[in-house]
Amino acid sequence: MNHLRRLPFNGPEGKPAFIPVNNPDGALSRFADAVEAQQLTVGQTILALVRPMLDVALTADEARYMLRRTAECLSDALGVAESRGQRLGLSDEPISGTAADLLSKALKQATPDA
Repeated sequence: MNHLRRLPFNGPEGKPAFIPVNNPDGALSRFADAVEAQQLTVGQTILALVRPMLDVALTADEARYMLRRTAECLSDALGVAESRGQRLGLSDEPISGTAADLLSKALKQATPDA
């Protein structure tokens, strides 16, 4: 079976791009690894900048800008997680069990209005 790796960027037509996983040390695989690492670093930076802004009065434009950047970083991080999960052979099935239940409970307590 030929396994493919989803690249952290789209192809020339805007569609998802894939490469075979049989050469993890190849130039394109290393480049994809570097792009993923950079995406996660940018996400950490944006998170560090956004957290203090949560307690500041923002204009609607400022809030939208902050949300757009945060959504872009979350999208990138989820893409990295999905790609790495596929390479590890993880299932797309929802997480269940004690850890998932505890996480769900903690999230509900942290965001009572959600």
